[in-house]
Amino acid sequence: MDYLSIEQFGSKTFEVHKLLLGAGILIIEGLDLREIAAGPYLLSCLPLKLEGVDGAPARAVLMR
Repeated sequence: MDYLSIEQFGSKTFEVHKLLLGAGILIIEGLDLREIAAGPYLLSCLPLKLEGVDGAPARAVLMR
């Protein structure tokens, strides 16, 4: 998702997160893809291993 959050701004219930994660769909937020040319890519997201959290930063690698 090339925005800060997939959720509506100010959400208190995080329904979109619950729906997608409950369906096994991982969410990647905060990508800035404005400088990326259109075309096919392979996106690899390497999460940081953090314990006791429900989300974590990741290193996103885009390969042509």
